[in-house]
Amino acid sequence: MLKKRTLTTLRPFLRQTHLFIPSTSCRYYSRDSAKRIVASSKVLQFGKRFIQYTFYSSLFLVVATVVGFEGTHLWVEKVELAPEKDPEVKRWEWDQEVKWSGDSVTGGTDPALGYYGRHWVRAAWAASNWGEYRAAVVASPEIDLTHAPPAPQDLKLVEANATATDSFIRGALRVASQSDLESLHPETVAQLLTRHASVLERLSGKALQESRTEYERAWAEFSGKGLDAASVAVRLGEINAQLDRPDDAIFWWAQAINLTLGEAPKDLKTLPTILKALPPSPRAQRILSTTLVSLSSFYAKSGELPAAQALEEIALMLFRPIFTPSSLTLTPSHTLHDLYLLHRSSLLSIHLGEVLSARKKPLALSIECLTSAAESSQKVAHTLAGTLSLGNPGASSPIKDVSPLASYTESRSMKKPAEALLRDARRTSAEAWNLLGILNETQGKNLPAAMRCYERAVQWASSDRISNDMKPHEGMLASEWASIWNNYSRTKRNMEKNTSQASLK
Repeated sequence: MLKKRTLTTLRPFLRQTHLFIPSTSCRYYSRDSAKRIVASSKVLQFGKRFIQYTFYSSLFLVVATVVGFEGTHLWVEKVELAPEKDPEVKRWEWDQEVKWSGDSVTGGTDPALGYYGRHWVRAAWAASNWGEYRAAVVASPEIDLTHAPPAPQDLKLVEANATATDSFIRGALRVASQSDLESLHPETVAQLLTRHASVLERLSGKALQESRTEYERAWAEFSGKGLDAASVAVRLGEINAQLDRPDDAIFWWAQAINLTLGEAPKDLKTLPTILKALPPSPRAQRILSTTLVSLSSFYAKSGELPAAQALEEIALMLFRPIFTPSSLTLTPSHTLHDLYLLHRSSLLSIHLGEVLSARKKPLALSIECLTSAAESSQKVAHTLAGTLSLGNPGASSPIKDVSPLASYTESRSMKKPAEALLRDARRTSAEAWNLLGILNETQGKNLPAAMRCYERAVQWASSDRISNDMKPHEGMLASEWASIWNNYSRTKRNMEKNTSQASLK
């Protein structure tokens, strides 16, 4: 009875069709749900993998950046700033030319500077040696840029790597000033100040004042003793001369001469009377030669022509015999030293030629001096480039953009001096030929000879064959190139004009 009553009771509900769900609809509903579940699962898996890949990629980039950064600093510390081991290089004191912080015997940076200070120093070294030399346009520091853009005359071109080096060395000096001075190496601060002053000197302009201050601080740190102090004194003389402080310039050059020769007269005009021999130290010889070139130029520009001539003649007697054909068979460090002095003698020859011309001496004397200067500079350039040999000691053909021989560039201590010397030798040769052209054109009235000289000047100053769109080589100043190119172009036009007139006749 219970079962029958139950079925009877439920029968009306079973007749209601709207409560009936076909089996096919259930099947479709289950498939749609499964598809949604599978799709959601794939999205979650993709998101999970994306997050994992992003995390591990970011971690890899961070680790690679840190390893690369610290690895570069470790390379600079252990390799680039390692102490010089070549006894010949040390004998000729090339390892003493450019020093950073720390003991030159142990090499590297000063541990007392700490983590950040040592990183600043290494970054400054890298910017100075590995940075781009392309010029950057900057505004003068005294110009207010908040109201209006700078005018063209307020802009100047500077080396891009010099600005970066300046920033890094400032950081190192800031750390050094906060460090325990007793724990620092005695020369750390002085060397950093010297490097900073050198960078500011390259920036020129208003930076010269700060460069002068930094050099004076370095002089005080060196206690005014030793060849490092003598090198600082030479730069102080140059900067004071540029700042139109002649008395200060003379004072500092006298200090440099005193430290290299052991004595200096109260009146430097009497220097030729005591300048009888070179000092024994190779570095002292190089510093003395640079000082005499600066002093010679200063006397000539100041109108002290007799003093300039006397100094140049005695200095040439000391430096010119240094380089001989046998110098080509010497060690690279010895040869580079001789080439350095030979180049300084070529600068003195140019100064002497100009002084003799200004004093109305015979034209032949000035031409002789300038020819000697051109030949000496060409010897320096060809020797460094490896194109001068014992069988061809008088090579004079212009050389293009080449690097010094590997025997110089493979030495950390000689690479930069050799590159700078090659660049300066090309400039000096171009200047000598340009002056020879001017003398032949203006005083000798010999236009063909002047044209030959100008052509040689253009060849030595340029980086390509002579053409209308040729450009100067990297080390040539824009003002020097403009003078040489204008002289060449003007003389060429005049000769073509003379030729056309002669053909009409």
